[in-house]
Amino acid sequence: MKIIIVGCTHAGTATVVNLKELYPESEITIYEKNDNISFLSCGIALNVGRVVKDTKSLFYNSPESLAKLGVITNMKHEVLDINFDDKKISVKNLVTNKVFEDSYDKLVLTLGSWPIVPKFEGGDLENIVLCKNHDHAINIIEKSDNAKNVVVIGAGYIGVELVEAFESQGKKVTLIDAENRIMAKYLDKEFTDVAENEFRGRGVNLVLGEKVQKFKGEDGKVTEVVTEKGSYKGDLVVLCIGFAPNTKLVKDKLETLPNGAIIIDEYMRTSREDVYAAGDCCVVKFNPAKDTRYIPLATNAVRMGTLVAMNISKPTIRYMGTQGTSGIKIYDQCIASTGMTEEVAKSTTSISVGSVIVTENYRPEFMPTHESATIKLVFDKDTKRIIGGQIISKVDLTQSMNTISVVIQNEMTLEELAMTDFFFQPQFNKPWNILNTVALKAI
Repeated sequence: MKIIIVGCTHAGTATVVNLKELYPESEITIYEKNDNISFLSCGIALNVGRVVKDTKSLFYNSPESLAKLGVITNMKHEVLDINFDDKKISVKNLVTNKVFEDSYDKLVLTLGSWPIVPKFEGGDLENIVLCKNHDHAINIIEKSDNAKNVVVIGAGYIGVELVEAFESQGKKVTLIDAENRIMAKYLDKEFTDVAENEFRGRGVNLVLGEKVQKFKGEDGKVTEVVTEKGSYKGDLVVLCIGFAPNTKLVKDKLETLPNGAIIIDEYMRTSREDVYAAGDCCVVKFNPAKDTRYIPLATNAVRMGTLVAMNISKPTIRYMGTQGTSGIKIYDQCIASTGMTEEVAKSTTSISVGSVIVTENYRPEFMPTHESATIKLVFDKDTKRIIGGQIISKVDLTQSMNTISVVIQNEMTLEELAMTDFFFQPQFNKPWNILNTVALKAI
């Protein structure tokens, strides 16, 4: 079996490693535009903040290690076109500029995503950078050494983490977002208020509810970011506006969402025979809403890539879908969420949305310390099915949202969660676990 993998970050790497284990005699060829694979972009902020000292440590695999498995690893190669009828691809060697053809029995598209970059006036000025791959990480760190005023555009997880990292390095930081709250897709207001106060308390300038209009500069370098309401100094600007599927290669050739995300079935198959797709270039089955959405996460990518390998000969293991579970640490605050927020559920579904919130000490008050935690459940008022959860505390209780992820995936109700058996030990919790408590309050 001759298998070609186009693109090799998280989904591609997972596919290749598992394919070689399951089908050791198969001929596997990778075509990747970059000169590296498996870069964890979620670690860039940790690198900027000097928590992670070496950018190279953010790789968990390499072309060399895959080559040792017997995989043909073609780095700096761009796939120009795919002929799905004849099962052939056209490839350009970016070092020699030579163009050639290759053929496949099975094709795996792990094309990834790319940062959204609107066409701003002044967008070509120096020191306006992206935050996605290894080259971006190196660029950000080099340019931030001499930067005094850093502007981060986009208050999702990556943008927010970068803000903390820059602030910790003594930079004057401005965070701009068109939404009225930071991390609005992941957390409701009760939680983003706490996070915003953490930033404001450390002098970060939060510019929310404003859209960037243009950039101004001097001597070819950016000096100012202009919104419709004001202007803000910045000698380094990082664009973290969001990501879009990197699927121009298959435009009008495969079934996709309007944004270009490739539509796949529960076995990772695309609309063309013997063509599979996984990772940030695809749709995901979103269990809380019982629909399909575009949710680019590395956790989704590695699972989907593994499933490609398991299903490439015949349908074997179904994709269970995702809850979009995620976590973040902002200074001392440990935050996690899963499923839909109350705001997202109300704005994107017809569900009769209910919610309940509890703040209590995470363990008995007779213990020497007993930090408070705030937890929220979002649920369907008609069926009592749980569709979302969020937690915040100075104690790391984020694993609770992994539990709620399982709850959502298995369509559990408030009553079931309220009476679920959790252990009690005063070092860790109370006789009623906080997950029990919030569900009990709801019913």
